[in-house]
Amino acid sequence: MTDSAVLETGGGLPVVNTHVHFPPNFSAFTTVADAIGAAASEGARAVGISNFFDQQVYAVFAEQAQAAGIVPLYGLEFITLDPDLAAAGIRVNDPANPGRMYLCGKGIAPFARRTETAARIAREIRAGNDERATAMVARLAAHFAASGLDTGLDAARIAEAVAASAQVRVEWVSLQERHIAQAFQQALAALPREERLAVLARAYGGPSAVDVDDAVALQGELRSRLIKAGTPGFVAEVPLSFADAYRYVLEMGGIPTYPTLADGVSPICPFEDPAGHLAAQLVERGIHAAELIPIRNTTACVDAYVRAFTDAGIIVMGGTEHNTLDRIPIEVACLDGPVSDMARAAFWEATCVVAAHQHEVAEGRPGYVDATGARTHVPTAELVELGSALVDPAASSRRVPGSPQQAEDEPRSEN
Repeated sequence: MTDSAVLETGGGLPVVNTHVHFPPNFSAFTTVADAIGAAASEGARAVGISNFFDQQVYAVFAEQAQAAGIVPLYGLEFITLDPDLAAAGIRVNDPANPGRMYLCGKGIAPFARRTETAARIAREIRAGNDERATAMVARLAAHFAASGLDTGLDAARIAEAVAASAQVRVEWVSLQERHIAQAFQQALAALPREERLAVLARAYGGPSAVDVDDAVALQGELRSRLIKAGTPGFVAEVPLSFADAYRYVLEMGGIPTYPTLADGVSPICPFEDPAGHLAAQLVERGIHAAELIPIRNTTACVDAYVRAFTDAGIIVMGGTEHNTLDRIPIEVACLDGPVSDMARAAFWEATCVVAAHQHEVAEGRPGYVDATGARTHVPTAELVELGSALVDPAASSRRVPGSPQQAEDEPRSEN
C-alpha cells in the first residue's frame, strides 16, 4: 500500500503523463515531433504513449523522447468485451455499451521479439480494425454520393493522407472513426457553405445542429449522426475478449491497467460506482494498476478514486489522452482546476513504478507484476525509488533499458 503521508506532498513534482495518443493515432498533435516538442516545452520528464491497433511508431517516439531528455513509457489501449457484464447490462467504462471495457497496458516491451500468442493477438487486433474501417468508409462514401457529394474517398486514400500528415509510413496507419469523420468533413469543406448545408441535410435526414464552419464540431456530429450505432455508416466493432487483451499485455511484458471514466459521464457507470467497489473488482480481476484522465473529472472525484485505489494497493497514474484536436497542456489537470497534491504524488509514484517495471523486466528481473499478472515480491516503494532515479531531472540522461537502441541487434516485430 502506498504511504499516505507521501501522498500529501505532491507539490513541486516533475510533470509526467502516462497516456497520450501519438500520430498516426488520431491526436491533437500532427507528428511525433510536435508532441515531443510540446512535452519538452512544459518540462515533462516522462511521457507514456498509449496507442490503439498498431505500435510501429514507437521506435520513433522512443528516439525523439530520449533526445529531448524525456523518459519514454510504452503503453497500449484496447476495447474489450466481458460477455457476463454485457448480458447483465452493466456499463463499465463505455457508457453507451454494456459489457464493453477499455483496458490499457503499461510498461510493455514493444521492441522485444513477440511470443506466438502475442503475435496472433496483434494480427487479430489490426485486421479486425482495418476491416471495420474499410467497410465504414465504403458505406459513408456511398451515403454521401446518394446525398449529392461524390467524395471519391476510400480507406486507402484516407490512410495515405493520415500517413503524410503524421510523416510516417502508411503501413503504420490503422484508421479510427475520428480519422474517417475528419476526412469526410474536409471533403465537405471544399463545398460552398449553402451547398454543404444542403448535402448534410440530405445525409442526416434533417439539418445540421452545429456550426458547419467549425471543423471539430462538424467532425463530432458526423461521428454521432453517421457512424455510431443505428446510422448509415455504422459497422460493429469486433472487440477483443477481456481475457485476450489481459493476456496480450502480459505477453508484452506489461502491467494490465484499468482506465477510469468516473464522473466523466453522469451518472457514473455502475461498474465504477462507488470508487471502493471498483477497486475491489479490479483486484479480483488481477488488475493492480489504474489510470485517470482528470481533465474529464472534478478534483473531488479524482481524489476519491485515488484514495480508493491506493487504499486497495493499486497504483494510479494520470494522463490526458490528447485524442481530439484540442491542444490542452501535457501536464495533467482536472476539469475544475489543478490536481491536488495528493493526486499528483500518487500519479508520480505510479509513473515511477511503470518506468522501473520497464527497466527491470528488460533486464530480466521482476517488475511490478509477473507473467501471470500477479504482484511480485518487489515492494512498491523499491520500484518508486528506482523509477524516480530514472525519471528525476538529475538522472534524465540515463536511458531506459528496453529502448530500440538496445534491441537493434534483434529483429523488430511488425504489427
